[in-house]
Amino acid sequence: MPSMREPVTAHIALGANLGDAAATLLQAMHDIADIDGVVLVRQSSLYASAPVDSSGPDYVNAVVQVRTLLKPQRLLDQLQALEVKAGRQRTYRNAPRTLDLDILLFGDERIESATLTLPHPRMWGRAFVLRPLAEVAPGLVTGSQLQAVADQAVWVHVLPVA
Repeated sequence: MPSMREPVTAHIALGANLGDAAATLLQAMHDIADIDGVVLVRQSSLYASAPVDSSGPDYVNAVVQVRTLLKPQRLLDQLQALEVKAGRQRTYRNAPRTLDLDILLFGDERIESATLTLPHPRMWGRAFVLRPLAEVAPGLVTGSQLQAVADQAVWVHVLPVA
C-alpha cells in the first residue's frame, strides 16, 4: 500500500541479456506502470551494449522515469519482485540475467544501506545508463558526463519488424 506522501520522481534502469531481452524490457515497463503508487512518465528507447564486468550476449538497456508515492525501499522490493517474475536468478555477481532493474535516482534522496544505495553508485560511469537517462531526463546528464563514457559502445536497439 502506498504511503501518504508527495509523489517523487524516480529513474529506473532496465537491462537484460538472456532470452528475448527486448520483449522482457518492454513487458517490464508495463509491469512497472502497473505497480500501485507508481505512474510511468517517460521511457527511453531500447539500447544495446556489450556486457560490462560481465559475460554472455549483448545487453538490451533502457531507463524509465516514474512518479511514485512509494518509499525507496518499497519501490526496490516491487522491482525485485518483477525480476523474480521474469526468472531472475542471482547465481553470482554480474551474472547474465533475464531482467535487472535498478533505481538510479529517487528525487534528491541519498541513501546508503545494505540493500540500497542512492544515487546508484556506478551510474555515472556507464554509457548504457547515461544515454537512455539523457533521453528521458536531458537536464540530469551533462555533455561532459556523456563524453566521459563515449568510448563505451552503446547503440540503439532496433526491434525486428513483425
